[in-house]
Amino acid sequence: MFANVPTVLTPLRARLLLVLAVLLAVLAPTAPEAVAAGKPETGAARPGAEVVAVTRVADRQVDLSVRSTALGGRTVDVRLLTPDGWDPNDRRHRQQWPTLWLLHGCCGDYTSWTSMTDVAETDSLRDVLVVMPEAGWNGWYSDWWNHGQGGDPAWETFHTKELRHLLERDWGAGSNRVVAGLSMGGQGALLYAARHPGMFKATAAFSGSAHPLLNEESIDRIMGFFAGQDNDPLRVWGDPVAQRRIWQAHDPFHLAKRLRSIPVYLSCGDGTTGPLDPPGATSALEADFNRQNHALAAELERVGARHVTTNFYGPGTHGWAYWERELHASLPMLLGALGVGD
Repeated sequence: MFANVPTVLTPLRARLLLVLAVLLAVLAPTAPEAVAAGKPETGAARPGAEVVAVTRVADRQVDLSVRSTALGGRTVDVRLLTPDGWDPNDRRHRQQWPTLWLLHGCCGDYTSWTSMTDVAETDSLRDVLVVMPEAGWNGWYSDWWNHGQGGDPAWETFHTKELRHLLERDWGAGSNRVVAGLSMGGQGALLYAARHPGMFKATAAFSGSAHPLLNEESIDRIMGFFAGQDNDPLRVWGDPVAQRRIWQAHDPFHLAKRLRSIPVYLSCGDGTTGPLDPPGATSALEADFNRQNHALAAELERVGARHVTTNFYGPGTHGWAYWERELHASLPMLLGALGVGD
């Protein structure tokens, strides 16, 4: 291409070559094949989200390292449990796979579901792309208020806009989606389904924070979580009185009308010792969330929701043995909403 360029460049020719080099860099491909496994792309971050590294961690498990504008340019990981036949590099026959978003709880991360449950060995998920995104140790699936300034972290924007567009453009995710989660992630699953109508065809929450404004105990408990890792708890949603509208906008109970048209699965124990617990185990957190879930179920009934399944199974604490069981119990509803296995 540059065979006729003289060895000594005039200033004009040098500027023209510089412009051409910049254009070539801008037009370079950003599809999955342009990202070497485990090797980040070089260059300045683009607005939105971009994959900077890909790591295959196990059979059908791929981790994407994603750099996000919504997270202040930080890079976080997203684990994909891929379906049989998944090949995002096949441009001619690329499929758009039905997608299950599986959200982790507080103090966990994007690896929690695969490390703590048998989700990777679940045969009914071999025709589904399972998306397990990082949501922060204490992110609460929200764009943080930050005393009215907004900005980093904006987990909701990262998940529902940046990551969704990235996965559907380059990684085989289709627009046929459902969402489920545990604890903090249960709240996230309900929030995302309610706050983004049409994005998810069904939602499931296991021991979820379903009504944080239920009473003072519930408010104090979630504020305690907000204060984790020496965080200012008012950064998340503000003050529960002064910023009441923000709190209500992130409380599934107050969004119940937006969940009327889709299948909803709610499950929770009562915090006493259950069949999957060690002797004498109890959980005040699970007891609180149990009351919150009962309140949400009643509100869903009041507003006319017709597709609500509840499993308030009585004795049981806040633990993975129950959440694994409840994932399996909810899969027929979730996969049915996706049209998988029909």
